[in-house]
Amino acid sequence: MAVKIRLQRHGKKNFAFFHIVVADSRAPRDGRYIEEIGTYNPNTNPATIVLKSDRALAWMNVGAQPTLTVRRIFSYEGVLLRRHLQGGVAKGALTQEQADQKFDAWKAQRDAKVNAKIEGLSKAAASATKAAAEAEAKVNEARAEAIAKKKAEAEEAARAAAEAAAAEKAAQEAAEAEAAAEEKPAEA
Repeated sequence: MAVKIRLQRHGKKNFAFFHIVVADSRAPRDGRYIEEIGTYNPNTNPATIVLKSDRALAWMNVGAQPTLTVRRIFSYEGVLLRRHLQGGVAKGALTQEQADQKFDAWKAQRDAKVNAKIEGLSKAAASATKAAAEAEAKVNEARAEAIAKKKAEAEEAARAAAEAAAAEKAAQEAAEAEAAAEEKPAEA
């Protein structure tokens, strides 16, 4: 029986979530499996991987073949490195302590890289939020200036209209007074 380590699709449409399973190669993709050894969620950034690495290593040591995507996940999680180091221990090229030390150093380096990516993403999100707030403040300031300008123009126009009306009223009163003054001497 040929055994494969592959992904089993779950989740909604356009929002896939995968289980990493060990299955007979003749079984359907989402069908019967021998053992579930982890999960893979590509929807998060960075992708979330939960893996029983000791079980994955055990299955690979007895001949289970991972698919290309699962091989990539194993490489990211260090399963392939651990298998390589175990081969070196079996051949006598290095001791178990040296292999563990090399794996721990690699794991620390990989964790630092992942944490740097997470921090970079959070800083990028914070700076994008700050830039959006500044842009919105500029737009609001420009809008407030435009409103203040229109209001000042409206007040100036109202003041000019009031002055014109007052001048017209004064001219009309003067004309009426003049007309009244002309009528009085005519009567006299």
